[in-house]
Amino acid sequence: MVGFDTSDDAAVYRISDETALLLTVDFFTPIVDDPYDFGRITAANALSDVYAMGGRPLAVMNLLAFPCKMDPEVIAEVLRGGAETVVSAGAVTVGGHTIDDAEPKYGLSVLGTVAPDRVMRNSTSRPGDVLFLTKPLGTGLVATAIKRGIAEAAEERAAIESMARLNRGAAEAMVEAGASAATDVTGFGILGHLHEMAEGSGCAAELRLDALPLLPGAFGYAEAGVKPGRTADVVMFAQSFTDWRSDRGWEWWDVACDPQTSGGLLIAVASERADALQATLDRRGELAARVGTMLEGKPGRVTVL
Repeated sequence: MVGFDTSDDAAVYRISDETALLLTVDFFTPIVDDPYDFGRITAANALSDVYAMGGRPLAVMNLLAFPCKMDPEVIAEVLRGGAETVVSAGAVTVGGHTIDDAEPKYGLSVLGTVAPDRVMRNSTSRPGDVLFLTKPLGTGLVATAIKRGIAEAAEERAAIESMARLNRGAAEAMVEAGASAATDVTGFGILGHLHEMAEGSGCAAELRLDALPLLPGAFGYAEAGVKPGRTADVVMFAQSFTDWRSDRGWEWWDVACDPQTSGGLLIAVASERADALQATLDRRGELAARVGTMLEGKPGRVTVL
């Protein structure tokens, strides 16, 4: 049902009139120092693709690459963090594969299910839809500060807990409210993923900087130039489709293009259902930031205000 034509979050394969399978995989190198937190974050990030499609994860397999000389207790902590997150998602870990590698890497392949008529895609939004974001931005900025040893303890903990938080409640809320489309915000920042959503849907979009929720410390690090190396590539990519009408400084480009790890869901919902989605997200204790609107216009074009 869904492949990679619109850079959607998971493949969808229908096996009956009632059930479709969701298949996805994600892994990366450590983003934080603590191995247990690394496992939690990585698992939440991989599971997020299933949630972005409106589905429920069933089973996962570990992808593990570590140097054989590494302390086994460190590896065990990574796997413990991942396993506990999988359990909290209502899924099971059924195996995996391990290789010897000089640079540690961890991730999951994930199998989930969804009703074929309830698949949430990134290419089905409509002009007039209201855009919601369900987690604050800035994980790339704060993670860079952590790596440089300059992040405050409270900033580090806020970023870790945001990344480790499942998008389960947000996904359930968007399905209940009848959202039009969704994606999760990851490596291309909110600006890049909004562009993908708009282009796939044949729409333009508007993004409001003053509505973007940010992690503690994130904007200060953007001002100071403390940002991931990949940010410059995302900014260059985004300039080709962005109409920047804001009078805010260049540091906001780094915020809007900040590569996220285990970011929130970007949800498009018809304006008449926006209040219902807001209420449903609030009831589940999820962030519900209204950050923009889908528009008539050149597909993929994003106006930043």
